[in-house]
Amino acid sequence: MKYADLPTWARTAACLLCLTSAAQADPPSEEAPPPPATPAEPAEAAEAPPPEGEDAAEDEEDEAIVIGGDDEGVVITDEDAAGGELVILGNPDEMAKMGGSAHTIDKEFLETFEFDDVHRALAVVPGSFVRDEDGFGLRPNIGLRGVSPERSAKITLLEDGVLFGPAPYSAPAAYYFPILTRMVQVEVFKGPAAIQHGPQTVAGAINLVTRGVPGVRDGHKGQIDVSGGQYMTAKGHGWYGYGDKHWGVLVEGVHLRSDGFKELDGGGETGFEKSEAMLKLRLNTAPGAHIFHRLDVKLGYADEISHETYLGLTDADFDANPLRRYAASQKGLMDWSRTEAEVRYRLLVGESFDLKVTAYRHDFTRAWTKLNHMESVSNLRDLLRNPDQGQNAVLYDVLTGAQDSTGLNDGLLIGTNDRTFVSQGVQMNGEWSIGGGWLSQKLAFGARLHSDKIDRDHTEDRYLMQSGRLVADANATTLTTTDNTGSTDAIALHALDKITLGDQVFLTPGVRMEIISSTYEDRLSGEVVEDDYSVVLPGVGAFWQATDHFGLLAGVHKGFSAKSPGADPSVGVEEAINYEAGSRFSFLGARGELIGFFSDYSNLVGNCTFSSGCDNNEDQFSGGEVDVYGLEALLEKDFALGAGYTLDTKLTYTLTVTEFKTTFDAGDPLFGDTVEKGDHLPYLPMHQGQLSLGLVHEIWGVNTLTHFVSESLDEAGLPDDDDVLKIDGRVTLDVAAYYRPYAAGRIYLRANNVTDSQYIASRRPYGARPGRPMMIVGGFKHTF
Repeated sequence: MKYADLPTWARTAACLLCLTSAAQADPPSEEAPPPPATPAEPAEAAEAPPPEGEDAAEDEEDEAIVIGGDDEGVVITDEDAAGGELVILGNPDEMAKMGGSAHTIDKEFLETFEFDDVHRALAVVPGSFVRDEDGFGLRPNIGLRGVSPERSAKITLLEDGVLFGPAPYSAPAAYYFPILTRMVQVEVFKGPAAIQHGPQTVAGAINLVTRGVPGVRDGHKGQIDVSGGQYMTAKGHGWYGYGDKHWGVLVEGVHLRSDGFKELDGGGETGFEKSEAMLKLRLNTAPGAHIFHRLDVKLGYADEISHETYLGLTDADFDANPLRRYAASQKGLMDWSRTEAEVRYRLLVGESFDLKVTAYRHDFTRAWTKLNHMESVSNLRDLLRNPDQGQNAVLYDVLTGAQDSTGLNDGLLIGTNDRTFVSQGVQMNGEWSIGGGWLSQKLAFGARLHSDKIDRDHTEDRYLMQSGRLVADANATTLTTTDNTGSTDAIALHALDKITLGDQVFLTPGVRMEIISSTYEDRLSGEVVEDDYSVVLPGVGAFWQATDHFGLLAGVHKGFSAKSPGADPSVGVEEAINYEAGSRFSFLGARGELIGFFSDYSNLVGNCTFSSGCDNNEDQFSGGEVDVYGLEALLEKDFALGAGYTLDTKLTYTLTVTEFKTTFDAGDPLFGDTVEKGDHLPYLPMHQGQLSLGLVHEIWGVNTLTHFVSESLDEAGLPDDDDVLKIDGRVTLDVAAYYRPYAAGRIYLRANNVTDSQYIASRRPYGARPGRPMMIVGGFKHTF
């Protein structure tokens, strides 16, 4: 009997059996059945996501689970093919056996803690680290395996498999980041697993997965989610969709706001409002046909107004009140808006060929008004580090509003960085399955034609401090400090051959090629710089299933990070050879992995930006040879306690060691004036770990998330160097609880930093800046 001829219940059982096997790197033992997937587990143990738009109670009633999302081409039946498309880049069964590290943060975990800050969500992934800035994750700083977290510029950021950065090649700094509460899954790729996802391939890639259009079984579906809490923090989130056999539609919107937790001298706003809206449309031919066509349209709009600043505090002021903000920051305002349009075509030929072609365009405009510096102080960082030294004492009083400006070299220069971005292109990704039996192959291939551009128009105005308020200097004129354009055209090609030898050996050789042409025009100086270059990035991964409960992996690939338009020719591109080796294992119902990594940088490139404390406009410099190595560990187990109770446990740990191999003059505050051979990279803690515990019942649950981060450096140096500022280690505890008053309802409570730990999250760019204090938020969800 053919699969399509089976009754619905039999097809469902078969899908569930496939899901179970795909979620493990080795088969279960009769004595120790594997526990259900838990949040942020490695992709080899990750279960396929539930059908889109469903709450947990409804997941149990749904009859169809599409393995890996129907975007994987695993199964297309008459009833399933018209379902919602999850653009999931990793197939759990294949990723379990590749020589590369990959993890997923699933829908259940995202909902458990109701994350609105991507920093807190990614902290549970081994090998990832973050630098907090505003306490809400409005401008994320994310790093993987030792790369600088500065504005997440050294990792590839994707939404539904499409680059979402404002200008991923020309200006990759992530001043835009999607609202996490709108996502149903987060994927993190490292090592050879990142070959398919560029342009930044030194460290890895992060793919955010949005909600899919409801399928034919779903009909009308939707959800309303509202919450509120301390500091007038509130969320309104809703979505509605309808799916039929040949078409479907989804509309979704979310609004976040908060008055902010910081206290501005003299009063004033320190909060934010942020909104996003998305529309998806689906059209497809008859499901179940040998040749299947599908067309998807995705439209989106987002905006933000946030009263944020780069200005921090002196250490003494931080100790007295870490939530204080100086009067000189009262003009701080970020105002941005973004539109997106994407059209995706998909072709399936049987179960052997899957092709997706996507055209996209994203437009992003932003204007950030903030204090740049004082008239007689070129770098506020030095002033705040030594506020009592010489003239600094007087300038500090002006900065805080305790003293009026005299008008003689104590003016405050407020700048507006106005920027416009365009990112557009066409990309194609496909998979072709060849052979079977002892030797089988799946060839993954792709190409992308991409173009992006940034226009910078930065101005500066002189203000005076008068009675604690900033007053524009009527005798001063607006100064244009920056007026330039950077643009890039790029062709990216990749191919990856997933080879299976028997049922124990799995090889994944691959190669990526980037062909890049950039242009930089400075309208103030008249300078025009053009640059053309290309790179070839090979890699290979291997996995050996040595026993039913133990497997070994290894991989090596060449990593790359693109240059910004206008970069000095002497800088060169960032390149590194990256190695990793480790194991995946299961025993007594527990699962885990242990992976060591080593990145050998032949040329590390630093970005000198405003957010790192530079006065320049994203200049780049060469950091020479650097070694980054470490260890990533994960162990998880679920304990059945009886009476319907389960204790979910997960422990992760990351060791990261960095070392400059050369001595050079950096000229970047993030690295210091001079880097000595043997110095460590800044903002990379050597140790960090996370422990997740959850007591779960059918209708209620309580979960805790404890996160530990060791000391890190504020600039390049050595831990025992007293002249180098440090970021102290810390431990934070988050608690989340939920209760289901009825099947479709969910009441939840989230408490971040419940011990109210007061810690310095960053000293960049100017002074000590706090992490989020204790914040309690409660909410309610209803699914229909």
